[in-house]
Amino acid sequence: MRKESLQGLLFVLPACIGFAVFYLWPTVRGIYYSFTEYSVLSPPTWVGLENYTHMVHDDVFWKSLVVTVEFVVLTVVLQTVVSMGIAMLMHRLTNSLLIRGVILFPFLISGVVVALAWFWIADYQIGIANELLRHLGANGTPFFGDTGTALLTVAFVSVWRGMGYTALLLFAGLLTIPPQVYEASALDGASGLRTFRSITLPLLRPVVAMVLVLTVIGSFQVFDIIAVTTKGGPVDATRVISYYIYQLAFTQSQFGYASAISVVLFVVLAIVSFVQLRLMRANQSDLA
Repeated sequence: MRKESLQGLLFVLPACIGFAVFYLWPTVRGIYYSFTEYSVLSPPTWVGLENYTHMVHDDVFWKSLVVTVEFVVLTVVLQTVVSMGIAMLMHRLTNSLLIRGVILFPFLISGVVVALAWFWIADYQIGIANELLRHLGANGTPFFGDTGTALLTVAFVSVWRGMGYTALLLFAGLLTIPPQVYEASALDGASGLRTFRSITLPLLRPVVAMVLVLTVIGSFQVFDIIAVTTKGGPVDATRVISYYIYQLAFTQSQFGYASAISVVLFVVLAIVSFVQLRLMRANQSDLA
C-alpha cells in the first residue's frame, strides 16, 4: 500500500506543481496586491482596505457589474436552451461521431478567431449579415456599434462558440438515462413535453447543474470577444468586469485596484457556484 501510494503521489506531483505555480501562487499574490497600491514602475505600497473602499464608490465598477450580469443571463439562458435542443435532436435522431465533431468544432476554435470572424460578418459596411438584410429590403444594423444590439450580439457570438461543447455534455447525460424509462412513459400515454418535463429534466439534473456552473463561470470571465470586437463600447455598453480589470491593470497601471476587483469577482463566482450546486442538488441523482 505504501508503494502504491508513493507511485500515485509521483503521478499526481506534476499536476500539483502546475497548480501551485500557475494558480495557487498567483491567487495568493493577487489577494496581497489587492491591499496595496502597485504599478510596474514602483514596489507595492500597503494601503489596507482603501481599494475596496474606492470600489464601493466607483460608478464604473457598478456599471460594469450590471453589464456583466446582463451578459451572463443572456448567455446562460440562450446557450442552455439551444444546447438542450441540439442534445435532444442528437439523442433522438443520430449518434454519428461526424456530427458530434461538427457540433464541437466552434468550441475548438480560438475565441479571438471566432470574434474576428463574426466581427467581419456583422460589419455595417461590408458584412455578409448586413448585405443580406439590405438584399431583403431591410436597413443595415451596426450590430457591434449600437448600444441596443452590442451586448446581445456579443452574447450571441459567445453562445455560438460554446453551445457545441455544452450540447455534448448534455448529450452524454442523456445517454445515461435508461431507455426503459421512456418506454414506460410511452405506454402510459405521456406526451413528449410531459416526458421531457417529468423524466428527462429530473434525471438530467446533475449534468444540467454542472453545465450551468461552467457556463456562468465562463460568462463572468468573458474577455477575448469583448477585446476584439467592441473594446467595452459603445458608451460602456459591453464593458464587463474582466475587461474593466484589464483596462485598470494594463492601460492605467492600477494593479492594486484591479487585483481588488479580481478578488471580489472570485468571491462572487464562488458564492454563485455554491448556491447553484446546492439548489440543484448536483451531488444527487434520481437514477439511483
